[in-house]
Amino acid sequence: MPVQAVAIVVYEGVQALDVAGPLDVFSEANTFLDDSDRYETVLIAAHRNPLRASNGLRLMADLTFEEATGGFDIILVAGAPTPPEAEPEPSLVEWVKQLPWRSSVYGSICTGAFVLGYAGLLDDRRVTTHWQDAKSLAARFPKARVEPDLIYVRDGRLITAAGVTAGIDLGLALVLQRHGPETALKVAKRLVVVAQRQGGQSQFSPYLTAPADPESAIARIQDHVMARIGDRHTLASLATVVGMSPRNLARHFVQVTGITPHEFVERARVDAARMMLEGSDRPLKAVAFDCGFGSADRMRIVFSTRLGVTPVQYRASFRRTETA
Repeated sequence: MPVQAVAIVVYEGVQALDVAGPLDVFSEANTFLDDSDRYETVLIAAHRNPLRASNGLRLMADLTFEEATGGFDIILVAGAPTPPEAEPEPSLVEWVKQLPWRSSVYGSICTGAFVLGYAGLLDDRRVTTHWQDAKSLAARFPKARVEPDLIYVRDGRLITAAGVTAGIDLGLALVLQRHGPETALKVAKRLVVVAQRQGGQSQFSPYLTAPADPESAIARIQDHVMARIGDRHTLASLATVVGMSPRNLARHFVQVTGITPHEFVERARVDAARMMLEGSDRPLKAVAFDCGFGSADRMRIVFSTRLGVTPVQYRASFRRTETA
C-alpha cells in the first residue's frame, strides 16, 4: 500500500493532546510498517509563526494554507478546550471548506467539529464532539445530527471524535481500518491505552447529567426511573410521580433537558445495560429484562441503533475483568 499523507489543522489556542494524540498513533504505527506503507504527518496553519497551544506548548506548522495545495489521505481539524465564540478566521474556514475535495478521509477532534460546522460540512451528517459541548454544537448547527455520548462517529468519509484522548481512539480506528486489528493492538500497547474503545462506548457516566436542582420535578423523575429501571414507564405514569399533567410534564421535561421523557427512559436503559454488560457475565436475556427492554432482541435493536454495536459486541469490547 502507498504512503498515507496525514494533515492536522492547528491554530492559536489549540488543545495540544488533540494534536499529539493522533500524531503519536500514526508515529507508533510506522514502527510496525514498511517504509513504503508508512504515515507521513504534517501540521497546517494560517502561517508558520509559532502557535501557543492552550497548555502553553509552542507549535509550528509545516505548511501554510496557501502552501498546502496538494491532496491528503487524511485531514483532521484539532480542537480547543472551549468552542469558538464566533466564526473562526476566514482563511481557516475557507481552507476547511475544501476538505471533501482535498482528502479521502476528513474530520475533527473535540471542538474542531465547530470549525467543520462553520465550513458547512456537518449538515445532515452524524457527528460528535466533547460531551460538554455537544448541546452547543447542535444549537449552533441545527442541521447536524449530533451524537453527544459517543467516542467517535464515522459517517461516510467524515469522522469526528469526542474530547481530548478520543483523538487517540480516532487514530487507532483509522489504523485498524487500513492495517487490521493486529497492528492497531500493537500501537495501543505501545501507547499504554485501551486496545480500542469502539464508537459505541460512552464518553461519560452516568449517561445523562442531573438538573441543577436535585429537588426539581425533573430530578425526581430521573431518580424514579433510575431506581426502577426495569419497570414500564409511560408519560402518564411519570406525570403521576410529580403531580403534573402528561402534557405539562412533556413540555417542561424538554425545556429542562432538551429531550423527551421517552428519550430519557431509553437512554437510561441503555446506560444501565452497558454497566451490567461491562461488569458482569449475566445472560443477555436477564440484562434486557432487568433494564426494562423486555427482550434481548429489543435490547439488540436499541443498541445497534444508538451505539452502532450489538450488546454482544459491546460486552466483548468493554467487559471489565478483575486482576489479582
